[in-house]
Amino acid sequence: MPAVLIHGVPDTHRVWDGVRRHLIRSDVEAWDLPGFGTPRSRGFGSTKEEYVDWLIERLERVGEPVDLVGHDWGCILTARVASLRPDLVRTWAGSGAPVSAEYVWHPLAKIWQDPVEGNRFMDELHPASFAKDLMENFDVPADVAGDMVLRVDGTMRDSILKLYRSAETVGAQWEPELANVSAPCLVFWGTLDPASPVGFAGKLGGAVRASRVVELDCNHWTVVQKSAEVAAALEAHWTA
Repeated sequence: MPAVLIHGVPDTHRVWDGVRRHLIRSDVEAWDLPGFGTPRSRGFGSTKEEYVDWLIERLERVGEPVDLVGHDWGCILTARVASLRPDLVRTWAGSGAPVSAEYVWHPLAKIWQDPVEGNRFMDELHPASFAKDLMENFDVPADVAGDMVLRVDGTMRDSILKLYRSAETVGAQWEPELANVSAPCLVFWGTLDPASPVGFAGKLGGAVRASRVVELDCNHWTVVQKSAEVAAALEAHWTA
């Protein structure tokens, strides 16, 4: 049974490169969500529900339950999959994104959710300034930030806006069904995360009855900043 890693925003599968280098197992796949480094199919609207449906359909094709892992939006989407289709998930692990009615969206998310301000932000987005923001506010290493922003093309910008606008109340909508998650769960989180405060790690862990909640001394991008520690926690989780 493979492990499947799902990225967040504004990432692609490459955000998992550091973690994958530290993993012992070789049956690990990192997928690109539609519109994030890969084309969207005709008519795909980039809503949260469509991403969940896409994940479920692709996981069904695997043919056996997987070790499912998500960071940021990948955390939200994979937790939803685990709650709707526990038969597809052997274990689950997530990082850096609450699924809670108590969560208040961070300032940039609120901009993206506003039809006027969000469109203006994306129209005026300059890679160098965006990379600087990621480095200064989220401690993303310069080389990773530079590579990340260069992949934010027109399709990704549109996908981000549509995803966030579909998700203003995602916590209230999806939190109750977390009780349906039956797979063994791991939550890992950066203690310095300004977008998703670490207190929500415990809330998510409690909601899915996680066996461990790992707090890491880093910012939001745990999978980049603490890749060796994340890999070790995942390996322990999978073999427990």
